[in-house]
Amino acid sequence: MTRTISRRAALSLALLAGTAAFAQQPADNGKAAGKGWRVLDSFEVGEGVYVRALKLEEKRNVMWVGTSSGVHEVDLKTLKPVSTFTRKEGLANEYVFSVGVDHAGNKWFGTNAGGVSRYKDGQWKTFFPMHGLADYWVYCFANQKDGTLWIGTWAGTSKVDPKTGKFTTYVRELINEWVYGLGVDAKDRVWFGTEGGVSMFDGKTWKSWTHKDGLGAPNTDQLPFSTNTGLGTRSRHDLATMNEGKPTYNPNYTFSIHVDPQDNVWAGTWGGGVAKFDGKKWTNMNSKDGLAGNIVYSIAQTRDGTMWFGTNRGVSRWDGRNWQNFGRKEGLLEENVYALAVTPSGEVWAGTRKGVARIGR
Repeated sequence: MTRTISRRAALSLALLAGTAAFAQQPADNGKAAGKGWRVLDSFEVGEGVYVRALKLEEKRNVMWVGTSSGVHEVDLKTLKPVSTFTRKEGLANEYVFSVGVDHAGNKWFGTNAGGVSRYKDGQWKTFFPMHGLADYWVYCFANQKDGTLWIGTWAGTSKVDPKTGKFTTYVRELINEWVYGLGVDAKDRVWFGTEGGVSMFDGKTWKSWTHKDGLGAPNTDQLPFSTNTGLGTRSRHDLATMNEGKPTYNPNYTFSIHVDPQDNVWAGTWGGGVAKFDGKKWTNMNSKDGLAGNIVYSIAQTRDGTMWFGTNRGVSRWDGRNWQNFGRKEGLLEENVYALAVTPSGEVWAGTRKGVARIGR
């Protein structure tokens, strides 16, 4: 069964007030159902609304859903929203591109042109470049072991000291200033996915990799090369943030970073599929190998080691040998999957335009 919320009340303040109910509709899970994994539910957030971020807060058993019209806190036990935050509640901007939770449990919301809004002990505080933040456009967060928070923006990366709250920004050290993905490995090294490749900071030195070093698969689809993914450019920040870009090829353009328990670094690229770095070389996988789409917006991993990729053509599940893909036929509301998150029970949530799909078995 596919559980959806009416467009008028989907994940809205009306729902939080108890004035809307779930409407159940049958789902066509296609071949996925026969393999065990299937789309269990889909939750609509509105026809013109994008889900750009999903963040598990495991201690409280809630999922934060960042959308283009606000952020929702969803109870994973009841699968119902318990709160919604917009400008009225304290967000600097309703368009939430990223959500972070620091070691102290504070929530950080990266927005489109609104800087970063921090929710701490029920109080809101927003940080702009005037406070030390690198830029108003914020895409990602990551935590180091000591609680240091890293923030990826369209003008470099900012490091927040957990004791003083001081911001330190790095730009020239990166291979490119547009930072879309962040990850921290077991050695506490920080990895950055940027428009121009992948950079790494070990606390003292910086190192970077590009397509010339093996990042990104060959252009098997013969797509036109483009430096503009449709998410905007430095001189056109406000363009196309509500839309996905047309399929083009730029393997340096890295949207997502994931570091697995073995310290392999996974990078999702624009047109070059997904790349894995084992510390010595890059290994690439694209649609020729079984990946649903070659534009990889998001990456997640379940506790059994299975990799999940959010692409421009749906979700791909890869257990190291076999692929399984999920698209509209299998129950997704839309095929551009911008965000992925894994729940403590092992279910995978996928964020798209229109809403969220819950995948499990």
